[in-house]
Amino acid sequence: MVRRIPRRYFIHKITVEPYRGESSVGQTFGPPVEVRCFLDEQTRVVRSPGGEQVTSTSTVFADLDAIAPPQSLATLPDGRKTKVIQSKRRDGAGLGTPNHLEIHLE
Repeated sequence: MVRRIPRRYFIHKITVEPYRGESSVGQTFGPPVEVRCFLDEQTRVVRSPGGEQVTSTSTVFADLDAIAPPQSLATLPDGRKTKVIQSKRRDGAGLGTPNHLEIHLE
């Protein structure tokens, strides 16, 4: 049985515009998608996909099917706009752990 974080704990909603890449006019993003989640606004140091240490102001816990690649734009419940530093899949593959996507925001 695949376990996940119970939906009742996803008391927040953020909006994510998934990063799609670079074009001749700059970065491109997909259409905004609402993501139900638990938002932990705690500052911590994380590593970016490039290996640099950066400061994350918030961590989002969402279902594994959420889409939030690095550099995506995110709008928090208070209206603050930020970027995704990294997304980590926490998939226990049947071990009974709560499967989720952990998203670190600038």
